[in-house]
Amino acid sequence: MSRSVGVIGLGAMGLGVARSLLRGGFRVHACDLRREVLQAFVAEGGIGCATPAELGAQCDVVVTLVVNAAQTEAVLFGDEGAVAAMKPGGVVIASATVAPDFAIALGKRLGEAGLQMLDAPVSGGAARAASGEMTMMTSGPEAAYALCEDVLNAMAGKVYRLGAAHGAGSKVKIINQLLAGVHIAVAAEAMALGLREGVDPDALYDVITHSAGNSWMFENRVPHILQGDYTPLSAVDIFVKDLGLVLDTARRSKFPLPLSAAAHQMFMMASAAGHGGEDDSAVIRIFPGIELPPSQDKQDPQ
Repeated sequence: MSRSVGVIGLGAMGLGVARSLLRGGFRVHACDLRREVLQAFVAEGGIGCATPAELGAQCDVVVTLVVNAAQTEAVLFGDEGAVAAMKPGGVVIASATVAPDFAIALGKRLGEAGLQMLDAPVSGGAARAASGEMTMMTSGPEAAYALCEDVLNAMAGKVYRLGAAHGAGSKVKIINQLLAGVHIAVAAEAMALGLREGVDPDALYDVITHSAGNSWMFENRVPHILQGDYTPLSAVDIFVKDLGLVLDTARRSKFPLPLSAAAHQMFMMASAAGHGGEDDSAVIRIFPGIELPPSQDKQDPQ
């Protein structure tokens, strides 16, 4: 029989991972609070689980792709959490973006429960998760890798092994998020200035994406602004959280991060203005006096 793997969290990244594992020939058990999302995945060939505990009892490898540390704690150790139901020797691939200190403590707790862990945050967006081509920034003991190498290969196009110590993967991920958040914020700032100065926004996008000022985030996120479509793929509040983790980590060693702090404040402003649940490109909405596309004005809940 095919090997059973569990995925907890069928969000933008988790659903893509679950589908990639299905294509890889695994029996994929999934758990998500949204019944309609879970039912749709079952219709594709997955196995739905009502609780993380039900999932953990059937899988020796469990991937957590939830939003943050609090959700990771809940699905692993909360009421009907997966850990108590997993067989000794199983592996948790912990892929939420969390503080490095949390990842270190989580590895210790799982070890005390007789389980292995890979600190394994991910990057690449929903499209790469769906195609099995995302990037994983992993760290953990060699024994954990040996137990789930086939799972990692089905999930990702590139799996970086960053050392045996938990926390190393999370450190690299938050540095990636530092760059991602700053790039989105500055892309929004640039487009806002262009709109204020009356530059044709489509022409501006075309020029920048073929010039030295381009970035992956500019190229990927600005189309959302041009279309006036802030349906969340990655929300403003994700970067409130992730840049907060960046700043918290740096604060502990008294290391200055002026650009990260400015970008964090921009996302905080957007969230405080009611845009926290919108796509992270909606950070542009903090700028006054810019002419937004008519389609965006119609979608504005204000």
